[in-house]
Amino acid sequence: MTTIASGTDTLTRDALTVLQPGFTGTTAPDWLLRRLGQGLASVGLFGRNIASPEQLAALTAQLRAERDDVLVAIDEEGGDVTRLEVRTGSSFPGNNALGAVDDVELTRQVAAELGRRLAVCGVNLNWAPSADINSNPANPVIGVRSFGPDTDLVARHTAAYVTGLQSAGVAACTKHFPGHGDTAVDSHHSLPRVDVPAETLSSRELAPFRAAIAAGTRAIMTAHILIPALEADHPATLSRRVLTDLLRGELGYDGLIVTDGMEMQAIAATYGIERGSVLAIASGADAICVGGGLADDETVRRLRDALVSAVRAGELPEERLADAAQRVRALARWTAAAGASDAETPADEEVGLRAARRAVRTTAAQPFTPLTEPPYVAALTPVANIAVGDETPWGVAAELSRLLPGTETGTFTDEHAGLAALAAAGPRRIVAVVRDEHRHPWMARALDTVLRTRPDTIVVEMGLPQSPPRGALHIATHGAARVCGRAAAEIIAGE
Repeated sequence: MTTIASGTDTLTRDALTVLQPGFTGTTAPDWLLRRLGQGLASVGLFGRNIASPEQLAALTAQLRAERDDVLVAIDEEGGDVTRLEVRTGSSFPGNNALGAVDDVELTRQVAAELGRRLAVCGVNLNWAPSADINSNPANPVIGVRSFGPDTDLVARHTAAYVTGLQSAGVAACTKHFPGHGDTAVDSHHSLPRVDVPAETLSSRELAPFRAAIAAGTRAIMTAHILIPALEADHPATLSRRVLTDLLRGELGYDGLIVTDGMEMQAIAATYGIERGSVLAIASGADAICVGGGLADDETVRRLRDALVSAVRAGELPEERLADAAQRVRALARWTAAAGASDAETPADEEVGLRAARRAVRTTAAQPFTPLTEPPYVAALTPVANIAVGDETPWGVAAELSRLLPGTETGTFTDEHAGLAALAAAGPRRIVAVVRDEHRHPWMARALDTVLRTRPDTIVVEMGLPQSPPRGALHIATHGAARVCGRAAAEIIAGE
């Protein structure tokens, strides 16, 4: 059973309860276990904390030995954003692939299997799905994390994902409210601004969140974006108008409101994490996500003390902090009950691969003859955004090596990529792998160079397929998960 240290007063316990910190390492450090005994109710996990399903299960058991109702959260979207399979690539395609298939029952099945795997490992809160509408193809941080550009499509798949995930006893955290799709700035680096009328916001961005609420999403994550039509002075995460008036009042949402990472520069560089956290709770947020970049006891202490000091100074009503803490505890009770009732969710190990295969779209000017000799895979690789990270492998080379032993590969990242790829490939057939060609002029030019000399090149687009298809065969996978690479490799090799 949970034992709260007798020396921890109610105010301090509540301040700890609303925090969702991270840590480094694959076992829980002593400071984290001590904080759980003092009232900390949630822990966030990232790729750095996970080595294997068995290790993850042992880690969550270690946390629950200290506090049996702890919320263990993770950023596991499947597709490009994976923590469970950070070193191998995901067994599940991401949202854009599921949107391309547009089979809501398949989306539900994928989310249910992902939820089952999380639950087996002891994770009970998933910071997913992304309900953002990909209305701006130049968006540097959403992209294939979105189900697509169509409002109704995103809404129905968001609802299906929430239903599937929560059927396994794992709480969904639908994000990024009120919608991060129509931005050209990554909020990890600075504060994006969305200049759309309130009417557009209501009919477009908010529709998937209405669907998620109707489906019973247990949590919603805020976006660090400025929307002047709603609130001219503060980003959504720090806006009472957005969180309390709109989300709670107009949309009738009664679950947990979680902030996006407070160390992201949209907040940290403008307000600082302490002031930002106080403003977020005062505005209606219930849980402060921090730990992707700041992952130590000092961060927890700073945020705890900032919240306590704000209450004592009259800047944050004690009742608001208590209400936030109570919502965290209510979600913990739901996960305990849901986990117990859904312990026997049947496994569907191949659902991710089935979905990835269905998501592939091919374009060829002439009938394509599958390869029988090992090719050269030229990966034209952009800089990964922080949400995806650069530690997760992607592409088709690993899967092609399995199907066509002797396949060679190289990574190319600059203006000379085209000529370098041609030189490295020699006489081998080239498979050029790109990711969001439309957003990277150097990548498009490299592909121009390769195709001029080698028009028989096969092109695999593993980001958003916005550029016109070209090459002897163009394969759009709608994501860079491992299963997406396998689906493309099967086509290339005629499997």
